[in-house]
Amino acid sequence: MKLVVATTQFPVSSEIPRNARYIRRQMNAAAERGAAVVHFCEGALSGYAGVDFPTFDSFDWDALERCTHEICSLAGQLGLWVLLGSAHRLTGNRKPHNSVYVINDRGNIVDRYDKRFCAGRPNDPAAELVHFSPGNHLCIISIRNVRCSVLICHEFRYPELYRACKSQGVQVVFHSFHAGHATGKRLASMRRQVGRDLLRWNPADTLPGITMPATMHAAAASNHVWISCSNTSARESCWPAFFVRPDGVITGRLQRNRAGVLISTVDTNARFYDSTAPWRDRAMRGTLHSGKLVDDARSRCRTRL
Repeated sequence: MKLVVATTQFPVSSEIPRNARYIRRQMNAAAERGAAVVHFCEGALSGYAGVDFPTFDSFDWDALERCTHEICSLAGQLGLWVLLGSAHRLTGNRKPHNSVYVINDRGNIVDRYDKRFCAGRPNDPAAELVHFSPGNHLCIISIRNVRCSVLICHEFRYPELYRACKSQGVQVVFHSFHAGHATGKRLASMRRQVGRDLLRWNPADTLPGITMPATMHAAAASNHVWISCSNTSARESCWPAFFVRPDGVITGRLQRNRAGVLISTVDTNARFYDSTAPWRDRAMRGTLHSGKLVDDARSRCRTRL
């Protein structure tokens, strides 16, 4: 099966109507270029609390709902699936979810993924948990007969989530990031974390720029899945949106700090190098070796030649 994917980036902000205009514009561009699904970043419509705006105090939930309905309507008009990063309001004083809405090509919300691993330590006042309630479920959807799932930003740190997706037969993971809109002070701090003397050995000068793309290479290759990586392009973004095929090779990348739409084609019948194919399922079931074990005295003794 083939699935044409549009991976996007634009300068996400605290202004919901402005974000919505970018989203609608990129939906139209994706449809014109033959995409079946368009993938937006974390907090694309709502903005990202703690970065694009300080708190959810006085947040305009009515505007968010109105703009979401407009995006759903356009999805139905274009016959386009949409993976839309946004905040999802809960009842009472409960903190919202950090979510990706799954909107089908008829304009209906058919599922929602809520970020399970919010970044930061439990009592850190700057942690994501200050703003959001974690989710509790895996999201599995079929788009044009291709089995897909969704993850959000910091969850790249948890290989267990990719293993969970693979165990459910997932072929494409839509991973929505928000690694941008960093202040000069924050950038300087991240560069110090890397270490000035080590910058020349690395492909980027921040930990997100180094670790996030590298982990997507590894996650694709070790799980043999396609991965769409969307991001904000708000200055300064740590890296541009890109797409990875199942052998860990990047097939396309946008320009950092510039809005754009990347078109990629998933072909589930294509064959790519996969050295772990014979043993992956066994490893996922807990058999952590290949081949057949031997019962041998010289194997059991590990302190002698």
